[in-house]
Amino acid sequence: MVSTLYSKDHEYIRVDGDIGTVGISDFAQQQLGDIVFVELPGVGKALKRGEQAAVVESVKAASEVYAPVGGEVIEVNGELEGAPATVNEDPAGRGWFVKIRIADKSELAGLMDEAAYADFLKSQA
Repeated sequence: MVSTLYSKDHEYIRVDGDIGTVGISDFAQQQLGDIVFVELPGVGKALKRGEQAAVVESVKAASEVYAPVGGEVIEVNGELEGAPATVNEDPAGRGWFVKIRIADKSELAGLMDEAAYADFLKSQA
């Protein structure tokens, strides 16, 4: 079963078995504005939970994307190099950043499901 969880830093991780697809939420891409550059890590890089997984630059600012859980990068979204605006157009679909092999699934317990994330966003308004 595939589930999507969110961090307080507005990253999402779509979990399918021990593989997690990481990106930023629709809220995050709206806050950033037009994304003009994405820097991705190399395949094979080991990430710890909370560690920088990618960098996003928009017309407003540069922002780090943090790993919601630890794991090894097994794939990066090469499409973003030539088309960083894909993150704005389809953040939860084609705009993902990395796929990781999750090292410790217990780290997922600290993340929010969609309903809890929606409540979190309301509390931030």
